[in-house]
Amino acid sequence: MTDNIAATSPASGIPSPADDYVGDPAVRAEWDNRYAERQQLWSGRPNGALVAEVAGLTPGRVLDVGCGEGADAVWLARRGWDVTALEVSGVALERAAGHARDAGVAVHWVHAALTEAVLPPASFDLVSAQYPALLRTPDAAAERALLAAVAPGGVLLVVHHAGVDTRQADDSGFDPADYVWPSMVVDALDEDWEVEVDEQRPRVAPDGGAGAHHSDDLVLRVRRLR
Repeated sequence: MTDNIAATSPASGIPSPADDYVGDPAVRAEWDNRYAERQQLWSGRPNGALVAEVAGLTPGRVLDVGCGEGADAVWLARRGWDVTALEVSGVALERAAGHARDAGVAVHWVHAALTEAVLPPASFDLVSAQYPALLRTPDAAAERALLAAVAPGGVLLVVHHAGVDTRQADDSGFDPADYVWPSMVVDALDEDWEVEVDEQRPRVAPDGGAGAHHSDDLVLRVRRLR
């Protein structure tokens, strides 16, 4: 669920489909199958909300959650960010690493589900989750994992498609109630966080790619105070 690339640096080669994936095999298989159906699933361009929100930030360490085919990761690396990119699909990772190699940038790839990944806590100046397909759980595991990765003074940016969260389950089996939305991240905040942006805005949508038909974004940017 992202217009965007995740277990080795491009200098170390393209991740192998047999690498050590950490997470639910069924989720990996679902996303591998989705990517395998098309030679390119997303537009290949960075997400518009990310470009807008990062413009005023000083490059540092960034975690790209659900990086897909890597457009955001490559864009960030080109602008001086130290990028760690996480993804469940091995098919997407192979494409992502190839794109990074072609662009001549270094990215640290993590082949794992967010809630299962071994990430350094409180160490990223920016955590970016663009249209993430994060499953909702009673213990808010995904929300807590997003927040736990942000360094003091750092920013969490969560962007999603407006209106999807209020839909009913459809015949395809997609139920919005199964997933984490920006409002749920807000609910998980405490006094250590400040909400800087929480709004719906027109989407800067790239041409082509899945999801291009969505016209508005929900944009949440919060800063960790301590």
